[in-house]
Amino acid sequence: MNRRRTVLRLVPIAPATVLMGLFLAGPIAYCVYIAFTDLQLTGQAESSFVGLDNFTAAFKDDAFLNAVWLTLVFTFLSSIVGQNTLGLALAALMQRASKPARTVTGAVVVAAWVLPEVVAGFLLYAFFRREGTLNAILDWLQLPSQNWLFTLPILAVSFANVWRGTAFSMLVYSAALREIPTEVTESAEVDGANAWQRLWHITLPMIRRSIGTNLMLNTLQTLSVFGLIWVMTRGGPGNHSQTLPLFMYEQAFQKSMIGYGTAVALLLLVVGSLFSLVYMRLLRTEEG
Repeated sequence: MNRRRTVLRLVPIAPATVLMGLFLAGPIAYCVYIAFTDLQLTGQAESSFVGLDNFTAAFKDDAFLNAVWLTLVFTFLSSIVGQNTLGLALAALMQRASKPARTVTGAVVVAAWVLPEVVAGFLLYAFFRREGTLNAILDWLQLPSQNWLFTLPILAVSFANVWRGTAFSMLVYSAALREIPTEVTESAEVDGANAWQRLWHITLPMIRRSIGTNLMLNTLQTLSVFGLIWVMTRGGPGNHSQTLPLFMYEQAFQKSMIGYGTAVALLLLVVGSLFSLVYMRLLRTEEG
């Protein structure tokens, strides 16, 4: 009877399980297999199993190591520091602002978020290019200008990702700040705590779970950014803004090395998993 009841409970979710197996688990398993082969798009009749050769080749490849480093820099600047900090600051300021100011600020920030990644890339390319908006402003202020996409490409694309993605952090922190009882902050203010002390000792500890969740989601999204960087710099000049998604694309589709490119994709998945484990461990520690 218990077994029959269990089977009946599984029947409604069986179609969803089958679909996930076909369209999610199946392709993932196939990609894992490809990563251990020398499959190429052109110039090869059959692929063969090469074991860990693609992975060992990656760690011996200076271009891959450069892409790993730039991915970490891009993620740290645009997600962990940029979007997270700016989103919290905007949420805190909007909480004290008037309703018209909140409406206008929210609309402007969210508008950048809902733009397609390619469109945002073109807008920021026009902003940072040699004849772009930023240099026009600097020339008007009689300040030195430069070709930002050539001299500081990783900083330019990091700023672009902050501009586009801060709205998510702002919305998360706005919801978290509204859950803080006003009595707590008012009591601290009466006791003489200044704004910085209230933020450090009251606000941040009370929204730490939202901070951890926001950091994890932002980091995973930032690790997979491709279109924004591709439109702005194509990973250049040289490979000075070539993160792992762009390196993977170059190896798999421009150089036709599907097996090697898929191995790089798996390594990117490992990087994302490591970030997730760190954040989840921190959240679990806070709960304990």
